[in-house]
Amino acid sequence: MSLEQKIMVDLKTAMLAKDEVGLRSLRAIKAAILLAKTAEGVGGELKEEDEIKLLQKLVKQRKDSLEIFQQQNRNDLAIKEEEEIAVIEKFLPQQLSETELRTALQQIVSELGAVSISDLGKVMGTASKKFAGKADGKTISTIVKEILSK
Repeated sequence: MSLEQKIMVDLKTAMLAKDEVGLRSLRAIKAAILLAKTAEGVGGELKEEDEIKLLQKLVKQRKDSLEIFQQQNRNDLAIKEEEEIAVIEKFLPQQLSETELRTALQQIVSELGAVSISDLGKVMGTASKKFAGKADGKTISTIVKEILSK
């Protein structure tokens, strides 16, 4: 079942349950999918990795908004963003824990023979492909920089 089909099923369930948070979040995902499918060069279908990137983008947007709302003491809006993040993350693959990610990244660093921060691009290219959808790029970058600066 594609992401779009899962969203439609959950959207109907949320409508029947009168779940405002679910409806708001699922509608945002559906709109993003429709925009992505109608974008130039896509051909009307999204691959699974494109769907994951789309969901990650939606989560990142909401986390950025959440941070801003918290800085401005807008708890009402911050709560809405947190709720939407929770709903969207249900459709993402299980994220790696920091310990698992750190171990895997150290392995990649040793496999590539990276020794200094100048090797960051090489390590990030491999790590980003390997952990697509399973870890945030910012987290990967932070850990790789930490490992390479030792």
